[in-house]
Amino acid sequence: MNIDPEQWPTRSRRSVRTVAVALLLTAATAVTVTNAFASTTTPAAKAPIAKAPIAKAASAVALVPAQGALLGHYYGNGTIAATDARIGRKPTIHLTYYDFKGDDWVKSSVNTSDFASGRIPLVNVEPNNINFTDIINGKYDAMLKKRADDAKAIGKQFFVDFAAEMNGDEGWGGHNAAKYIAAWRHLHDIFVARGATNVVWAWCPNNEDAEGPAAMSYYPGDQYVDWTGIDGYNWGTSDPDFEWQTFRQVFAGLYPKLAGKGKPIIIAEMASDEAGGSKATWINDIIPTLKNDYPLIKAIVWFDVDKERHWQITSSGSTLTAYQRMAKDPFMNP
Repeated sequence: MNIDPEQWPTRSRRSVRTVAVALLLTAATAVTVTNAFASTTTPAAKAPIAKAPIAKAASAVALVPAQGALLGHYYGNGTIAATDARIGRKPTIHLTYYDFKGDDWVKSSVNTSDFASGRIPLVNVEPNNINFTDIINGKYDAMLKKRADDAKAIGKQFFVDFAAEMNGDEGWGGHNAAKYIAAWRHLHDIFVARGATNVVWAWCPNNEDAEGPAAMSYYPGDQYVDWTGIDGYNWGTSDPDFEWQTFRQVFAGLYPKLAGKGKPIIIAEMASDEAGGSKATWINDIIPTLKNDYPLIKAIVWFDVDKERHWQITSSGSTLTAYQRMAKDPFMNP
């Protein structure tokens, strides 16, 4: 079943990012970071990434590929069939957005279609206008038990990404880290208690902190998270306060902290604009950077839509060609 158009996220993409923040992220590449698997030497122009032991091998976690990384897609630029034909393959992960209270984010027709076609749903659950105290105190338990029971009945593994970018502008839960953690754990505990252990919990902050606590302050705890994650974009230079960022620079600030948890990492949203540099080169750099600098990143998801910027993979002919080549590389498990 092809859904066109896809439901957009209700939260806004970051509308303001200053040059100072961009420079800070660039400087962050000089920090020595925790890395489980890196064995290659990085170019002299970049800071080396040090190796460190981790508590549990990321490869032992559900949905981690045997090699390389999984490719995911948000279909905001055409139907699933048309987009897959354009790419030249079927991405493994399908990103979709749901309202926490108003949508059936487990037994939706889109999820049903994804399971039937061999895709893995990445279910982004947005708690719009939800008081997190109500979640913690059990107001939504009946609904959550139904979602958990339905998930268990499906019996197939899929990602749930609840209240993503909690450290960003949206500030789910009012930028109250303790309340956010309690709400996340409450959801998780209900699903586990109901036997829905096929749900793979992906915790995905924004690559940049807005007001309030820093990203890792919201971390629910190792036993409550299967994959860590990160959302990040190269906003280009169409705004004079913005600077072009390479793929590596976009994720350099938060990756070391996520890697320190020793879990597989998913880039649950990413894209680049065209203005200010070569978007094709940005895409071409993805696989080498994953191999050399970010080996714990085991999945990437492209936000394919013309929204705040020209995020779509068809924004230019060279961009599409680069994306097709990246998508069909053996590293991306086509």
